Amino acid sequence: MSSTDLSKFNNSWFKAGKSKTIIGLWYVTNAVLFNSYIFPFSFVKRIILRFFGAKVGAGVVIKPKVNIKYPWKLTIGTNTWIGEEVWIDNLDVVEMGANVCVSQGALILSGNHDYSKSAFDLVVKPIVIEDGVWIGAKSIVTQGVVCKNHSVLAVNSVASSDLEPYSVYKGNPAEKIRDRKIE
Repeated sequence: MSSTDLSKFNNSWFKAGKSKTIIGLWYVTNAVLFNSYIFPFSFVKRIILRFFGAKVGAGVVIKPKVNIKYPWKLTIGTNTWIGEEVWIDNLDVVEMGANVCVSQGALILSGNHDYSKSAFDLVVKPIVIEDGVWIGAKSIVTQGVVCKNHSVLAVNSVASSDLEPYSVYKGNPAEKIRDRKIE
């Protein structure tokens, strides 16, 4: 039987997509203006994200303590809300549609590790969160998942497979519990 050997870990194939200077500048900007409580102004955050290559629609609300790994791999549609302490760990592309709500403490996680490999290989896949989706507080969306139009991931749930449109999901792993009806 084999065992994990982290000395063999090698993610040299992974490319962040920008120079080390840009990445460093973003890390400082993220720490001071996004992942803190001292700068609450969403309209300025939208401008800064666009400067770093994100595609950000009008009316996007970004609350304090939001942590974004790589803005150049991020798309956020119009009138989308991102709550306090959300972590967008986008090693791969994350696309959010319009009128999405990502609630407090949610984790959007486009990378993970292959625990079946002794070197604990890095695995990255894009995430798509379509229009009208609600990601509940403290929930997790994992790599490769598509949250289809107007689906809901309930509080403290884990989406490790696609969510069907107009459906409500709950649990770990998240399972459909009902249809979503909007009046």
